[in-house]
Amino acid sequence: MADWAPILIGILLFILLSPGLIFQLPGNVRHVEFGSFGTNGKAMLIHTILFFGIFTILIMALNIHIYLG
Repeated sequence: MADWAPILIGILLFILLSPGLIFQLPGNVRHVEFGSFGTNGKAMLIHTILFFGIFTILIMALNIHIYLG
């Protein structure tokens, strides 16, 4: 059986943490912008660090597994 947790959680976090989709930290005008659908280099770096941190906590520290089939 294959463990699908890293794949599913990675896809979900990638969609939710895309800069400008839900929020952007730091924003172009303010510190946090919501639904701006724009991005900058700083926001990409911050969102990459957030993705890596949350993904690592969910997969390694909480030891989440999803088995299908």
